Amino acid sequence: MMHYSRIVAPAALILSLAACQRHAAAPKLPPQPVRVVTLQAQPVQITTQLPGRTEAFEIAQVRPQVSGVIQKRLFQEGTDVQAGQQLYQIDPGIYQAAVDTAQGQLLHAQANEVTARAKLNRYGPLLKAHAVSQQEYDDALAAERGAQGDIQAAKGQLERAMVDLGYTHMNAPITGRIGRSILTVGALVTASQTNNVAIVTRLDPIYVDVNLPATELLRFKRELAQGRLTRVGDNAASITIALEDGTTYEHSGRMEFSEVNVDETTATVVVRAVMPNPERLLLPGMYVRAQLAEGIDPAALLVPQEGVLRNSHGDPQVWVVDADNKVSLRPVVVGQAIGTNWLVTAGLKSGERVVVQGIQKIHAGDTVTPTDAAATDAAVPAKAG
Repeated sequence: MMHYSRIVAPAALILSLAACQRHAAAPKLPPQPVRVVTLQAQPVQITTQLPGRTEAFEIAQVRPQVSGVIQKRLFQEGTDVQAGQQLYQIDPGIYQAAVDTAQGQLLHAQANEVTARAKLNRYGPLLKAHAVSQQEYDDALAAERGAQGDIQAAKGQLERAMVDLGYTHMNAPITGRIGRSILTVGALVTASQTNNVAIVTRLDPIYVDVNLPATELLRFKRELAQGRLTRVGDNAASITIALEDGTTYEHSGRMEFSEVNVDETTATVVVRAVMPNPERLLLPGMYVRAQLAEGIDPAALLVPQEGVLRNSHGDPQVWVVDADNKVSLRPVVVGQAIGTNWLVTAGLKSGERVVVQGIQKIHAGDTVTPTDAAATDAAVPAKAG
């Protein structure tokens, strides 16, 4: 038994010494390399983007007012037409006949009125001379008044017939661009039909409708009153729009902040902008982004979007490197996106360093090796006043 103990003790001592040597040989990890952006306060043009849809300024459906067969189509589809311009010709035959009949009835009534008036004029002196009775004079007066009534009725029939004849000329109700013709020459149309024959749309100017949160509407109204928004009229601000392909529309318009009803389910209001459209580039139903310039922030701080994290509650936070190259996680308040950056409104100050690369491998309190990284889209240059 004593012999076995003498063998085990030296072996355990050898294993313990080997383990100590391995632990002492483990190398110390170097500081984690990260790339940082040093924040610099700078003037930035603040612009709010609002999604919206274009709507026609005016739209009119062309429908027949009288029944008949279409004889002619007098326009080219997809072209501009003027208010009052003739578009279709309906067969006017029966309506011209009605006008002729009404004219004949008017002439007959006028002739009867001449006879009745002459008789009344003769009976006047005879009544004074007691050559005719009062009843005969009253009958003559009634006949003359009745003849005048027949004239008025005949004039009304003639005017109605002429209106119907005029309706055989189907004219453009507004100035705008006309689309395709639903019916062709030879088709029968009726005065009571619900289907339109064509549609005329006024494209210049054109509306842009955007859904705006009620809180944003209040903010814009305050900024408009303070002069931060460019004013183009009472309760209106200047805007530009970006098209679906990303290009900026060359004309600027005005946005009206006159909406008074808030949607209770979404807490938003539909705000309408009016845009000039001389080239007819904008068409109703297009998706656009309205851009509203809110002025210049003289000391804005921009942080690249890849440097801003979100916690489990969705709150933004960033890794900040201090003077000893130690990192800490700091909550911040961000505003809108400007290019590829977030506008930070609270939580950071000029001169601080924010980690933008290597975030996944660092922990609070770690010492890092920072290197400067060029911020992409560092700022939107302020417009010259």
